[in-house]
Amino acid sequence: MLQKSSKNARFLSRMGAQGTYGQAIFDLAEDNTDFFAVSADLGIASGLDRFIKKYENRYINVGIAEQNMVSIAAGMASDSTPVFVSSWAPFATYRCGDQIRVYAGNMKKNIKIIGLASGMHIPKFGGSHYGLGDIAMIRSISHITILSPCDGLEIYHAIYEAAAMDGPVYIRLTGGDYIPIINNWENMDFKIGKATHLKLGEDIVFIGCGSILYNVVEAVKKLEEMGISCSVINMHTIRPLDQVCLEECCKYKMIFTVEEHSVVGGLGSAVCEYMAEKKQHPPVHRIGVNDFYPRPGEYEYLLKQCGLDIDGIVNNVLGALQR
Repeated sequence: MLQKSSKNARFLSRMGAQGTYGQAIFDLAEDNTDFFAVSADLGIASGLDRFIKKYENRYINVGIAEQNMVSIAAGMASDSTPVFVSSWAPFATYRCGDQIRVYAGNMKKNIKIIGLASGMHIPKFGGSHYGLGDIAMIRSISHITILSPCDGLEIYHAIYEAAAMDGPVYIRLTGGDYIPIINNWENMDFKIGKATHLKLGEDIVFIGCGSILYNVVEAVKKLEEMGISCSVINMHTIRPLDQVCLEECCKYKMIFTVEEHSVVGGLGSAVCEYMAEKKQHPPVHRIGVNDFYPRPGEYEYLLKQCGLDIDGIVNNVLGALQR
């Protein structure tokens, strides 16, 4: 297992989300962890090249057949051996919906579903490959832990944590071939169900997940120049939510959730559902992809359409505070 260090944080950042997944899987095997990996013809795209070459008996390629991928993994996990399955996020979730509902939700098989390139990180393939509703879909099925790590080091540790726990997990990978470093490696302590503070402020609080948190951190710099003091929370676990952290958020004037996902059913919805049962709470403003499909284009163009670029986040906050 790679140790937490500045060097390894930079290494995983350059590896990108899928490369980091592949590195974690390879290191798990090197550590003699008992598990299997399955993919739907995306072994190389999943970063599993070295793992497949050295541990070919622990890898299965089912071809372009994602539903079979989940079914085969469930069978292999019948003795509680962890089985990692990977495909593009919309195919690993929507296309496999019934299999996930039965095997992961109802039967609680020990499968770890990896949603590759979620959000809008592979724009060249168009809207069919955008992962904008995967969290919502998985949240509708009981018993599945949902993780959305924000950078390479966090992805790496999320894979290790998922392998160690018994039960189904969905890990949503965002970020392209290079992921900006968001966490301070010296202070990072990844624990499922425990949010982390990236910054402390007094006026408003951002609750975000995934690589879009980089834009949040950059937006906060601009907001603080305007005299708005901001806290930033990395809610990397969407199920179970860190309710202690959400209670602490009630002291702020306004809560902003930010996610590279539809505002319907994702992190913002989960936070709103929690707050709806409280007698008093600050206003919650959701920043994400509104109820539409963005027009295909370069990644920055897609973010701008959705108000998820740095200036878009700043303008969302200023508009909400002026209402």
